[in-house]
Amino acid sequence: MTANVLVVDDDLEIRRLMGRYLDEHGFRVFLAGNRRECEDKLASERIDIAILDVLLPDGSGLDLCRMLQTRSPHIPVILLTALKEEVDRIIGLELGADDYMSKPFSPRELLARMRAVLRRTQDGGQRHDERLLYRFAQFRADPATREVADDAGRPVPLTGAEFRLLLAFLERPGRVLSRDQLLDLTQGGQASVFDRSVDVLVSRLRRKFREAGNDAVFKTVRNGGYQFTLRVERQAAER
Repeated sequence: MTANVLVVDDDLEIRRLMGRYLDEHGFRVFLAGNRRECEDKLASERIDIAILDVLLPDGSGLDLCRMLQTRSPHIPVILLTALKEEVDRIIGLELGADDYMSKPFSPRELLARMRAVLRRTQDGGQRHDERLLYRFAQFRADPATREVADDAGRPVPLTGAEFRLLLAFLERPGRVLSRDQLLDLTQGGQASVFDRSVDVLVSRLRRKFREAGNDAVFKTVRNGGYQFTLRVERQAAER
């Protein structure tokens, strides 16, 4: 099935170049030059992945990312920016971005990252006829919807980046995973070796599960990485 991509950038030439390149590689492309046009496209079209410029004339791509995480968490996001500060990249990932690229960038690299993000996010990596849930302590996680809730049905709100990191642990319970392994599992090995996003995301997950009633989810292993400490069970989702 052809994937629909929304490209949001205030530079008309960049929009056209990206649109033409992605169209040539099998995507159905929608273009927007500002936040208002982006919201119009989101309201009228089925979007499978969004490419958002951080700096827009009527707002911020970070704000759009936050909005998408709230309204349409199933739509993965790649952020584009001319800024190179690590803090901006971490903020983007905290808000739920699935990947982050600095301008100028190669269209070929963007295409590769888009395909990697879509592989990681579509249907939680599962076919509909073998959809699984993960249970741990008083929680359950659904990879298809990227939702976590406790036994009473109270949600644990996670961004896309936070859920991907949690899923990496749920699929490998008890294993000590290094930062490099976690970067490779959650970001396709595209992040910088100096990327602190794993530490930031683990800290945020710890806080959210502590607030939800469990303070013993992750263990820090010195010179090793992190370990998920709870017992994990897989079960078929109800149809």
